[in-house]
Amino acid sequence: MMKFLAGAALALLTACAAPSPGDNGAGAARLDGMPLALPPMKTFPTATSHRATRSNADIARDFIDLSFQLESGRAIPVMSRFEGPISVRVTGDVPPSMGPDLARLLSRLRREAGISISQVPASAAASITIEVVSRRDLQRSVPQAACFVVPRVASWDEYRGDRRGTLVDWTTLTTRERLAIFIPGDTSPQEIRDCLHEELAQALGPLNDLYRLPDSVFNDDNFHTVLTGFDMLVLRSYYDPALSSGMTREQVAQRLPMILARLNPAGQGVPPRPAGASPRAWIDAVEEALGPRATPQRRQAAARRAVQIAQGQGWTDNRMAFSLFALGRLSLSGESDVALASFLQARKIYDSRPETQLHAAHVAMQLAAFALSSNQPRAAIELVDGSIAPVAEAENAALYATLLMIKAEALDLLGEAAQARAVRLDSLGWARYGFGADAAVRERASEIAQLSPRNRTGG
Repeated sequence: MMKFLAGAALALLTACAAPSPGDNGAGAARLDGMPLALPPMKTFPTATSHRATRSNADIARDFIDLSFQLESGRAIPVMSRFEGPISVRVTGDVPPSMGPDLARLLSRLRREAGISISQVPASAAASITIEVVSRRDLQRSVPQAACFVVPRVASWDEYRGDRRGTLVDWTTLTTRERLAIFIPGDTSPQEIRDCLHEELAQALGPLNDLYRLPDSVFNDDNFHTVLTGFDMLVLRSYYDPALSSGMTREQVAQRLPMILARLNPAGQGVPPRPAGASPRAWIDAVEEALGPRATPQRRQAAARRAVQIAQGQGWTDNRMAFSLFALGRLSLSGESDVALASFLQARKIYDSRPETQLHAAHVAMQLAAFALSSNQPRAAIELVDGSIAPVAEAENAALYATLLMIKAEALDLLGEAAQARAVRLDSLGWARYGFGADAAVRERASEIAQLSPRNRTGG
């Protein structure tokens, strides 16, 4: 199982404003508020996720579909999990941010999911080995993967020795005893943390991802990158004493309603909201639209195909909105009217449900960039201010920093120079966590600055 590199939610802002007539690209954005030395990196305080709010009937259906099928579509014959206390060790060239983020995650798993899990020294034997490797080595073995988890191995060398054999086949497992997670160390602190959350969740529990889920990291749309209340409930249910390794789909389905009634009594009175499976044709269209291999023209055509399939399915849920969001992003550079219309439709869908407010914030960021580039600073600020809360709750520092950078440029347009400098300085601390290297932070700040009419040559 793996976290993919190419997700529309991860590729934040790419192109919102075309150069002004006569601009040959030589114009440089003014960064009056950019300090010579960047401020210290900011991180989010310890937080506990909100409880799942959906119907237990819906959660039971999602649990089964997550647990008894791989992302490839292959069926998993029996449930597998760790039996007994779980130990975790970290090996390789470990970046400084990884230790605190892993400690926070393990604490949450113990507190919110009730899982007996703890870290042991790198030299000790462990149930789960998290090995830090270079991005280059990781992608040489598994192209397009940001990070991934495999069973029955404890090192990168061991995995490479049998990566095409049955040893690492999840469908042959009955009980999980030893597995490894591989994470690149030469990337941003946020991406490392996101990999920890997604891969450790799949190392412990379900192995599938479902695009229909609006409130979970078990979704390849990459909006949620930190374990949610739904995810913690799924993991708590996965390790409930009423379940055990080796149980079939039918056995788990029979016991799950009782488990959820006990763990999530509030979900008993919530009406179910039916959501059919995502057709393979739609998934293929989304993956082509978001993947790096196709040409821009083919990717945009795939996004249009995803929208058409979603419309044909009669969807009004997050999958319809995600199709529109993907089309909007892929239309930015050449068809801004299509992009804007797609974003507005996506936002309307996301805004209609409490569990998709983070998704709405991603769309609002794109709309705020449009507002900034078209010299509507007050509209940009309003969009940013309305999106900050769900972004902070989701601990998305990259998106948080980008929103603040847009607000700083908008404040500059309004002549609020002192406030703009304060907001920009705040954004840089979050950007150091979200984007990593100083050069990446400055590059993002420059990209956002160039959206402002005051910074575009001839604008």
